[in-house]
Amino acid sequence: MLRLIFISSLVFFIYSCKKDKVSYTATPYDLNEPAHFPKMVIPENNPLTVEGVALGRRLFYEEKLSGDNTMNCASCHAPNAAFSDPNQFSTGIQGMQGSRNSMALVNLGYQNFFLWDGRAATLEEQILDPVSNPIELHEDWKNAVVELKNDIGYKNLFYKAFGEEDFDSSHVSMAIAQFLRTMISGESKYDIMYKFENGIELTASEEVIWQNISSEEWAGFDLFKSLNGADCIHCHSGPLAQVQKFSNNGLDGVFTDLGREAITGNVNDRGKFKVPTLRNIALTGPYMHDGRFATLDEVIDHYSSGIIQSPTLDPLIEFASQGGVQLDDFEKGLIKQFLNTLTDYNFINNPAFSDPNEE
Repeated sequence: MLRLIFISSLVFFIYSCKKDKVSYTATPYDLNEPAHFPKMVIPENNPLTVEGVALGRRLFYEEKLSGDNTMNCASCHAPNAAFSDPNQFSTGIQGMQGSRNSMALVNLGYQNFFLWDGRAATLEEQILDPVSNPIELHEDWKNAVVELKNDIGYKNLFYKAFGEEDFDSSHVSMAIAQFLRTMISGESKYDIMYKFENGIELTASEEVIWQNISSEEWAGFDLFKSLNGADCIHCHSGPLAQVQKFSNNGLDGVFTDLGREAITGNVNDRGKFKVPTLRNIALTGPYMHDGRFATLDEVIDHYSSGIIQSPTLDPLIEFASQGGVQLDDFEKGLIKQFLNTLTDYNFINNPAFSDPNEE
């Protein structure tokens, strides 16, 4: 009898450790894109699904992806900082720091290249880097995948999302990429101002907000766009508040960080970095690729009078010969008020982007 009880218990234990009987039921995800945005181009080999997005959200907050199980993606892309890093440089699991500030994660599905130097051509490719990077999560991908496979819950989630029991790092990156593509910010005051100026119909709730946009915010917007004013529009335009290019914006004359040149080997790319979005800019300091500016005031001062000339300086910085656009204090205040209109409170408070472990 004791032997029979032992065998029954052993069989129960073995089967309880197996993957639940789940089916591959990938459900198309209904992506809610703002009407004034371009259509997001989603890779054919990684379509958005409800199951994939849910898995990606969980993995974004998963500490098993770090070498000592203490950090996750949100460690350097904090939700309370609009998914950016409030520190100048992020600190990895072994206490080491890089030399660049972590970019904010927003509207990534509309990007053509990734990271400050553009070395990643796809979002899926970009996601693979931080896990194995020795100054970030510093984990061997094989070890990370083994840990996930030892978790029955994850085995079920991966099968539901991809119909795959023997998943690998590519499935991890695809799931996180799906989640990140849903992180769309398009409901700020700036969006209402942009829609109004481009003859796009406002909703009833947007009409209410539009009526309360201050004259100073509108004046700041006009100054922002003016070629004889702040002259920001060359690099920060359209619904994304961003032009897809690399630019040397006059930070240095001698470069300790070569930027894009380190990837292309082309000396004409020296000191050029990806132009970031201005979305939620008031919440995503410090600023620039190396986080050298702690405040928006410092950023505005740079473009006003701090431009340093060099051979690869962006030619669209038209007032470089005089150090910048030479804004006075009143104009600087108007620009700052306008930049605050890019804060999207619906985005930063969206529960769909929060840690699922805290629900």
